[in-house]
Amino acid sequence: MTNSIRALRFANGEMTQAELAARLGVTRQTVIAIEQGRYSPSLELAFQLARVFGVPLDDVFQYPAE
Repeated sequence: MTNSIRALRFANGEMTQAELAARLGVTRQTVIAIEQGRYSPSLELAFQLARVFGVPLDDVFQYPAE
């Protein structure tokens, strides 16, 4: 699974990882791990990410076709 979190952060006023983490109620390390694809967020956290950026879930996360 890939994601567009880094691009979305920069498109939203160059939001820092720390600012995003604070809005989500997680640590900066969690945001880093999700951005780098080392951690898959819970469904709830995934929807919270989409809501923060005001976009549909599939604009944040992409699952590659086989």
